Parts: sequence; structure tokens; C-alpha cells
Amino acid sequence: MNAIFLCAGYGTRLYPLTQDTPKPLLSIAGEALLNHLIKKLDSIPTLEQIVIVSNARFYDQFSKWQKTVQTKKRISIVNDGTSDNDHRLGAIPDLKLGMKNLAQASDLVVLAGDNLFDMELIDFTSHAQSKRPAATVGVYDVKDLKLASKYGLIKTDSSGKITAFLEKPKDPPTTLASMGVYFFPKETLVYVDRYLQSHGNPDAPGFYISWLTQQIDVYAFKFNGTWFDIGDLDSYYKADEFFAQKLKN
Repeated sequence: MNAIFLCAGYGTRLYPLTQDTPKPLLSIAGEALLNHLIKKLDSIPTLEQIVIVSNARFYDQFSKWQKTVQTKKRISIVNDGTSDNDHRLGAIPDLKLGMKNLAQASDLVVLAGDNLFDMELIDFTSHAQSKRPAATVGVYDVKDLKLASKYGLIKTDSSGKITAFLEKPKDPPTTLASMGVYFFPKETLVYVDRYLQSHGNPDAPGFYISWLTQQIDVYAFKFNGTWFDIGDLDSYYKADEFFAQKLKN
């Protein structure tokens, strides 16, 4: 199993914090947000390689960070060549780039570099492997319809199979939010190229998941505990406070 972090965004909604620092390297409870996620991957014994897709603007910072992070997993940093938000490639081309930099094709965990949760990832990957050859998406119940309108939302049937993906709907029919946590079995990786060749929206992973549900079975795995989608200053400060308190306790 391998992992890819999508970290090539520019975090414009977190200015001024992200003017000179990429969002995944912002400090949460005294260490980089990305460190917290790396620790969760460390608990997965079958995971071998981690690829982090950055952009040209922050590539050097990720390279310096790589020398300090403590992990037994092999980490590679990839530069997607973009230098500003207006010219970003989008999440799916970045995913394809990350896949090209894996030593070998294998089952794949994909994580957005700007979300944080306190549940262990090994619970997610174990469940996802039991569903193969289906793909699996991590979801979290935000339990508030108004709040749900800010996220990509998942609808499922009684078995947990995803029946619809809705990108930030004005009138949410569900409160199950996609977290930016994905599991793609090795045999499903060919669909990334097929999606891009079909001229699907390259920017947000939700568009890809919506398309993928029309090709193969995709299941939802519900995370418990607490989840933070760190998209603005308020969510960043709340996440920092939560994990600082958790560490103290």
C-alpha cells in the first residue's frame, strides 16, 4: 500500500498565515499539520511509500520539512510546477502526478493535506480493504444542514454504497461530508487517466468521485471522533486549540 498527500493548494483563505507557509506545514499543537497525518500512516504496517505533491512555490519548504520528520516510511516530494493559485493543475492531475512517482503500483490511500481528525487511519484502511475491488471514501457527519452546505456531500444506500456526490449544495439532503480521505485499490487506478481523458473537472476530488460511482462501486466509511476541514482562519485556530488540549490531557 502507498499514500499520496495532495498538498499543492495555495491556502488563500488562510492569509496571512499561508502567504509564506503551505497549509499542511502550519503548526497544530506545536508541530506541522502534516506530521499528525504521517503518524497515522505509520500505524499501517503494509504502507511502504508516501508521496507528497506540492507546487513550485512551496516545494523547498516541503523538502526542508522532509529532513526533520520522523517516520519509517519512505517519503518523496513532487513539484507540480505551478506557482500561483490561478494556474494550479487541480487535485486530479496532481493525483496522477503523484501516482507516476510511486516506485510501484499498489493499493492507494489519498489524503488532502488540509484536514485533520483524531480517529486512526488503520481502521479506515482495514475496512476499505474488506470492500475491494470497490473504492472507499471517508465521510463525517457534520450534523448540521447549514454547515453541510459548505462541503461535498455523500448519499448512500443501506449497504453504505455511495449513490450520489453533491458538491456544496444550497439545500443539503444529507449531513455526511466527504473528508478528503480516499482508498483506491490497485485495480481501480486506471480510472484516473480515463477521467482526465473524458475532460472531467480536474479541480476538486468530489467531481472525480461522482464520476467514479458511475463506473464502479464506491463505499462510504464513517469516521467518528472529531474532524477539522482547515479551510479558513477560524477552523485553523479551533483545530490548534483542540489538539493542543488533547495533547495536554
